[in-house]
Amino acid sequence: MKLDVIKLDGGTAGSVDLGEDIFGLEPRSDILHRVVRWQRNKAMAGTHKVKTRSETSYSSKKIYRQKGTGGARHGDRNAPIFRKGGIYKGPTPRSHAHELPKKVRKLGLRHALSAKAQAGELVVIEDAASDGKTRTLARQVKDLGWKRALVIDGAQVNEDFARAARNIEGLDVLPSVGANVYDILKRDTLVITRAGVEALEARLK
Repeated sequence: MKLDVIKLDGGTAGSVDLGEDIFGLEPRSDILHRVVRWQRNKAMAGTHKVKTRSETSYSSKKIYRQKGTGGARHGDRNAPIFRKGGIYKGPTPRSHAHELPKKVRKLGLRHALSAKAQAGELVVIEDAASDGKTRTLARQVKDLGWKRALVIDGAQVNEDFARAARNIEGLDVLPSVGANVYDILKRDTLVITRAGVEALEARLK
């Protein structure tokens, strides 16, 4: 598929051929869901923790004698039945990550790129170069109509462009190696440089 290439100032810069096997697939929501779920679970801290009866601060002394009180038999106040006692089978620190085959991860990225292309939310620019000033880049982004955009560059992100984009709300920049399904899908516009297109096609072959 052929797509027009633009410059940051709004000018035209020819066109680019996008591979049908990467940008022309029929998006599958089941694959996208699997990859996003894998990403988010892997990113979870998993630091939730409760105190068991061995960790609460009450005395371990038996609260009253075993027989003769007319009440239930109890040991110490740390038992889960008591207020501020230990929690029974509560959450403990753990990893929420699970395995996902590399083929599925790679396929998910292809379907995410195809979904953006099919929805008309894919923009290819000549390069992501800037003078390093946020004011200049913010004006260009506003003129182009990008509100929530992700810019994917080649192997390296232009330092001046990254510095200028740092303080612009809704604009994020990634190198091609950092391109991922979750970040692509949660933005309204996906912007890829020529170098980014070449790097992604080389990565996903």
